[in-house]
Amino acid sequence: MNEERLIDIELKLTSQEDLLDSLNKTVYEQQKKIDELEALCTALAHRLVEWRESGSQTPINEPPPHY
Repeated sequence: MNEERLIDIELKLTSQEDLLDSLNKTVYEQQKKIDELEALCTALAHRLVEWRESGSQTPINEPPPHY
């Protein structure tokens, strides 16, 4: 009976280790995506500041010249 119990505990431990590895991979992938999105937001913010500083006063919703 002790051997069966030990085997059961080892199987549960192995299952927990697999789950932990899977969760670590998920967290790693999410962090990579967060880093990419932060870089994109930073780049867009810099472009907006540059656009404002460039003195472009044309309205964003201005119709094209052929209207």
